[in-house]
Amino acid sequence: MDELIYRLALTLVPNIGDVQTKLLVQHFGDAQSIFKAKKSELEKVEGMGSVRAQSVKAFKDFDLAEKELQFIQKFNIQTLFLTDAAYPQRLLQCYDPPTLLFYKGTADLNASKIVAIVGTRTNTEYGKSVTENLVKDLAGQNIIVVSGLAYGIDAITHKAAIKNGIPTVGVVGHGLDKMYPAENRSLAREMVKTGGGLLTEFFSGTKPDKHNFPLRNRVVAGLCDATIVVETHAKGGSLITAKLADGYNRDVFAVPGRTIDAKSAGCNFLIQHNKA
Repeated sequence: MDELIYRLALTLVPNIGDVQTKLLVQHFGDAQSIFKAKKSELEKVEGMGSVRAQSVKAFKDFDLAEKELQFIQKFNIQTLFLTDAAYPQRLLQCYDPPTLLFYKGTADLNASKIVAIVGTRTNTEYGKSVTENLVKDLAGQNIIVVSGLAYGIDAITHKAAIKNGIPTVGVVGHGLDKMYPAENRSLAREMVKTGGGLLTEFFSGTKPDKHNFPLRNRVVAGLCDATIVVETHAKGGSLITAKLADGYNRDVFAVPGRTIDAKSAGCNFLIQHNKA
């Protein structure tokens, strides 16, 4: 079997998360060697133990990996594995980098300057204006702009980047066989066409389930040098992204809003508590 099949399969093994996989890859060097290793050898890796080692040895769902291989070949999707030179090196500095990423695009994910701009799905005119002006000011700075391709601030960010000739990458919480929300399908195509891209850690067929978005947010946070939160409620995905970015020792910025604006409450909180 091809090494890529083993790489795809590695992400499907039950009980083995990204932190564990990173340790396995560091120990064995490649995915095929992990599957070929004896159970006793697997158990020697930090945190593995008997149950996890047995999960690797008992794995048989290689047909799912084969199916995914056919999908990525058909649609010319790149795979980025932990040990690949093209894998986003900033993510490797995080303790829980995705084992494998699927990428459709041409933007350099190891560019010298990468910034995330995130915010609420239900933005105000103030949020829209700030985002558009912010992105406009980044033009000509040899920078890549990242967001989550959601409604609201994310979509405004991507559109403004395209308008100002800045490559923009959307990190999504589902497989690349679909686009969520569907209204952003044409925007996604435009992003790829204008030198940006689409990035995910999820297999085709993966639906945009709620629990996928915090995972998506950690990729946004880890991929970038800095995260800018434009507008967010007191609770929301953007605050999760900001918290993760702070945990990864990245710069976090927040756009202040009026004290009476609910959609600026999260930003004001970050500033007030020295989190941005």
